[in-house]
Amino acid sequence: MVYSLVSMKGSLIILAFFAVGVLSGLWDIIPSDLLKDEWNTYVLYVLMFFVGITIGYDRELLLSLKRVNLNIVLVPLGTIVGTLLGTLILSLVMQDWSASESMAVGSGFGYYSLSSIFITQYKGVALGTIALMSNLMRELIALLTAPLSRRWFGPLAPISVAGATSMDTALPIITQYAGKNYVVIAIVHGIIVDLSVPFLVTFFCYL
Repeated sequence: MVYSLVSMKGSLIILAFFAVGVLSGLWDIIPSDLLKDEWNTYVLYVLMFFVGITIGYDRELLLSLKRVNLNIVLVPLGTIVGTLLGTLILSLVMQDWSASESMAVGSGFGYYSLSSIFITQYKGVALGTIALMSNLMRELIALLTAPLSRRWFGPLAPISVAGATSMDTALPIITQYAGKNYVVIAIVHGIIVDLSVPFLVTFFCYL
C-alpha cells in the first residue's frame, strides 16, 4: 500500500506540473515568442538521451535480459498487440480522431512524457494532451488496480496493465501483488515496451 501511495504521489506531481503549464499558457506568463521555437524537439532529444543512459547504466537490467527465457518476450508482445487492438476498436466510436491517431496515443503504453512530446510534434497540441492524460491515467490505473487485476486475471495482468512503467514506477506494486518471481518478467516487459514507444508512436503518426 505504501509503494502504491508513493508511486501515485509522483504521478500526481506530474499532473500538477501539467496543470501549472496550462494555467501559464492561459495567463500568458511565458512569452509567446519562446514557444515559437522548436523547443519540444530539443526536449525530446534530451529525453531520449536520458532514456538511453538509464537503460545502459543499470547493469541489473542488462543482466536480466541475458538470463531471460525467450518465452518471456510473449508477455510484452501480448501487451503491445492487446493495447493497439483496444485502441483500434475504440477509434470506431470516436469521430474526432482517426484509427491511426488513436493507436498512436495507445502506443505510449503509459510512457506519457515521451509519447506526448512525439505526438504533439507530429499531430498537434490537442492530441498530445490526450496522449499525456491517457497514458498518465494508465499508470494510475495500474497502481490502483494491481490487487484486483492479480486476483481476476493472474500474476501477469498487473505487468501488462502497467505497460512501459512495469520496470520502474509500477515495479514495487507488481512485486507486492504478483510476487518476486515475476520481477524479471516485469523488467524485461518494461524494457521491450519502453523501446517500442518511439517507433510505434512515430509510425502511427505518419500513417
